[in-house]
Amino acid sequence: MAPLRIGFDASPLCVPHPPGVVRATRGLLDALEARRELEIVRLEPQGELREWRHAQLPKLVRELRLDGLHSPVSAFARGGPGLRVQTIHELPWRHGVAENADWKHRYWAAWGPVRADRVLCPSEFVARDLRRRLLPGASKVRIAPWGVGAPCSDLPEPGTVDEIVLGKYRLGQDPIALCLGAVREKKNLAAVVRGLAELRKQSGPRVQLVVTGEDTPQLRRDLGLVSQLGLARFVSTPGVIDERDLPALLRLASVVPVLSRSEGFAFPVLEALASGTPVVVPRNSAQSELAGGSGIEVDAADPSSVAGGLLRALNERESLRAAGLERAAAFTWDACAQRVEAAWKELA
Repeated sequence: MAPLRIGFDASPLCVPHPPGVVRATRGLLDALEARRELEIVRLEPQGELREWRHAQLPKLVRELRLDGLHSPVSAFARGGPGLRVQTIHELPWRHGVAENADWKHRYWAAWGPVRADRVLCPSEFVARDLRRRLLPGASKVRIAPWGVGAPCSDLPEPGTVDEIVLGKYRLGQDPIALCLGAVREKKNLAAVVRGLAELRKQSGPRVQLVVTGEDTPQLRRDLGLVSQLGLARFVSTPGVIDERDLPALLRLASVVPVLSRSEGFAFPVLEALASGTPVVVPRNSAQSELAGGSGIEVDAADPSSVAGGLLRALNERESLRAAGLERAAAFTWDACAQRVEAAWKELA
């Protein structure tokens, strides 16, 4: 039996999208093409994205004799022939987050599953949110967790010295609590800052909070809180980190707190675990689901709880290492591709 011939919407690789969406699209697409269980046809946008998606894609389904279209985002071609598989990354408005909660995202989360034949989610946390909305249509939902792999590793390549990164970004020698890209409101950097303040109040060990990412209004507000709490000397903002330096920085960190109010998957959680670094995550979140028993769960709204999580990570870093590495190893792009293939084959 010939494999299904699937058109894959590769627009996140061609048109500006959030980094996590780009990473998820690239990882899945490369894995599907390598496995060859489905015949994947990359479809790249020509002209304005919305016009291409809704007017040109249905024509391509006919011309290229495709069995269906796979969308790595929630938007997809509404009309035309063929099957449709949609991807819903998260429903942030269900958790009081305004980012990606505009009418377009709500529209596709509500209407998309009606037209789509399958709906993929990167975590059970998102799938649970979605099933509550869909009711009869909940049977369409499938979970396909994304992967983590190279270059994240607990050991540097031969001849590589991680500590060079400390000098490059003017970081000190104190233990590092690394907050990757925590420059947006949903990332909840304030919870980490308040936890650090509580740790200092308890005369805990010195910790250097390193916040990566571009300068944003939200970062300015959080740095205002840092000043109010007298923590300026303990906080570094090196800006955007070169991707080539990220593995070393993850290995050098003592802990990676990921206390976002809403996440669909949270790549930093698995990237940290794959690097041998413990994570601090909120209870009952996508982050805690991904970390499993290897994560340190806290109440993000309670500074004492966050401080306790940071302290535990510092004290138990080595003992948590093996569990984190084992957990991260279960999340591969090949495993993700297998789940996506299974969803398509159900529809055959």
